[in-house]
Amino acid sequence: QVQLVESGGGLVQPGGSLRLSCAASGSIEPIYVMGWYRQAPGEGRELVANIADGLSKNYADSVKGRFTISQEKGKNTIHLQMDNLKPEDTAVYYCNTVSGVSLRLHWGQGTQVTVSS
Repeated sequence: QVQLVESGGGLVQPGGSLRLSCAASGSIEPIYVMGWYRQAPGEGRELVANIADGLSKNYADSVKGRFTISQEKGKNTIHLQMDNLKPEDTAVYYCNTVSGVSLRLHWGQGTQVTVSS
């Protein structure tokens, strides 16, 4: 059973920055992928960025060049550095993992990111 704890959300002005963090614990199974999804009101949950095996990274087109995902060496902890934030980035951001032989998905409770003047 993977438990995910997120932090770092908040309210920022357009052009500002935030750094989200997610720590995974409570499972003896390997975690293959960690990443971030987001969901705005009335919209579906979409992939923002993820990292597989600590090496391969994927980003949504809308955040390329602005967001950077990273994983701490030897830890199931990731960070999402978000720069040049836009109002369109406003959403609840959820940490996600894929783990074990069954490739089970686990989700954090979400952290609110609001970009507004």
